[in-house]
Amino acid sequence: MSRNKVQFQKSMSIHSFIEKYGSEEQCREHLFALRWPNGFHCPYCGHDHHCQLKSRALYQCNQCHHQTSLVAGTLFEGTKLPLRLWFLAIYLITQEKNGISALALSRQLGISYNATWRMKQKIMQAMKTRDDEHPLSGFVQLDDAYWGGVKKGKRGRGAGNKSPFVAAVALNEELHPIHMRFSMVAGFRKAEIETWAAHHIEPGTLVISDGLACFNAVETANQHHLRIVTGGGAESVELPYFVWVNTMLSNVKNAMHGTYHSIKRKHLPRYLGEFCYKFNRRFDLEKMVSQLLKDCIHTPAMPARLLKLAEVRW
Repeated sequence: MSRNKVQFQKSMSIHSFIEKYGSEEQCREHLFALRWPNGFHCPYCGHDHHCQLKSRALYQCNQCHHQTSLVAGTLFEGTKLPLRLWFLAIYLITQEKNGISALALSRQLGISYNATWRMKQKIMQAMKTRDDEHPLSGFVQLDDAYWGGVKKGKRGRGAGNKSPFVAAVALNEELHPIHMRFSMVAGFRKAEIETWAAHHIEPGTLVISDGLACFNAVETANQHHLRIVTGGGAESVELPYFVWVNTMLSNVKNAMHGTYHSIKRKHLPRYLGEFCYKFNRRFDLEKMVSQLLKDCIHTPAMPARLLKLAEVRW
């Protein structure tokens, strides 16, 4: 029996990771090469000649004398943890298909839970920020979904204490899933869906949705829309028009329930973004570590106080 090439592909082994990123010096050299692939350029004036201070880990421009560090202006700015721990955290997060909790990550890294939680939230923010820069195209299956809420009482749409989010899966011409985007929304209203579609779906894309009225708003955002009234029930889940979006929803929800004890509403977008980021790059697990490192460099600094603000949506 033939094996799934994506599922059984080669990933970066822990031995390969240690050989490449095992020391602090190796991590600094790799980060320097990612940030300045053509050599150092001053972030203030753009000059390409510099000197490295001996007393502090800073680079000084020879022209304007502006001083900057290797992590200034990146997601790593202000960290008191060694880069090798950040690299190891990124490795563990990207290579674990079903996710890894902050508690489990804390035990692997050997640092406090609070420090690990902040680290993981920042890394997930980089994943979400990067994915949000690339709108979906091709054929997109669209559905409404909810996270959390009480176990008893009303279920589904209108249930109390539920966090609504849009689930979208983009297919190629062979109708194979390529990318997905799970985005938390304030509610399933036309204005909300129109804004979401304009940001996350390329104009001219064919969007397939069920009969939920708010999804008609994608037409206003210059997308083609195929509306299929499913009628609800278990049979509607098995319709071929929505097979992939329902499969991804099931997989992500099962993984999140199995990995995380609880997820606060205001942090939900990052957890959804984590699974989308890894799914969208599943074709090259070995490269994902380096890719996420590069994305962390291009993500602005995120002080701990920003992690506790109101919910971050699409």
